[in-house]
Amino acid sequence: MPRSRSSGRRRRSSSIIYQEPPESNEQMSDQAALPNLNANWVNSKGAWTIHFVLIAALKIFYDIIPGVSQETSWTLTNITYMFVTFIMFHYVTGIPFEFNAGAYDNLNMWEQIDNGDQYTPAKKFLLSVPIILFLLSTHYTHYDSTYFLINFLATLGVVIPKLPISHRMRIGLFSNIPDDPSEDT
Repeated sequence: MPRSRSSGRRRRSSSIIYQEPPESNEQMSDQAALPNLNANWVNSKGAWTIHFVLIAALKIFYDIIPGVSQETSWTLTNITYMFVTFIMFHYVTGIPFEFNAGAYDNLNMWEQIDNGDQYTPAKKFLLSVPIILFLLSTHYTHYDSTYFLINFLATLGVVIPKLPISHRMRIGLFSNIPDDPSEDT
C-alpha cells in the first residue's frame, strides 16, 4: 500500500541533501504533552563543564600513547571530539527513551535543544566549544598547514550543522529513508 503524500517523509532518489518536513499537528501536541528530558540536560548544572572534562580526558589519553607528538595529540583530540559531538547532536534522531511516544523521532538532539530555538545560551556555548578547540589545536600544532586543514575540516563538519541554515537538513547518503515510498509498506 503506497503512502499518501502527507503521511511521511519522501525524497527523490537523486537527492543527497533534503529538508525534513515540519511536524504535523499530532506530533506538535505530543511534543507539548511531556517535557523533553533528552534535550533539557544541556541547561542542567555541570552539563557545560563535561565538555571541557571530556576534551581534557581525550588530550591526556592521546598524550600517554607512546610515539604520538603534541601536534598529532591535539589533532586527534579535535577530531575525536568533533566526531562524537556530530554523532550525538546531528546524526542520531529521536529519543533513546520511550516516554514521549515517538514525538521527537524525526528530530536530532540539536533540533530538540531549547525547543528548536536558535541562539539560546546553550546553543551558543555548544557552537563556541568546537571553535575554541579548533583555535587551540591550530595554535598547538604551530599553524602547520596539514594539521590546520585536518582540524579545519573536522570543525566545519560540526559547525555547519549547527547553523540556522542547516536546521532540519539531512544528508540522504547516510539515512535509511527509502527512495521509493512503496518500499516502506
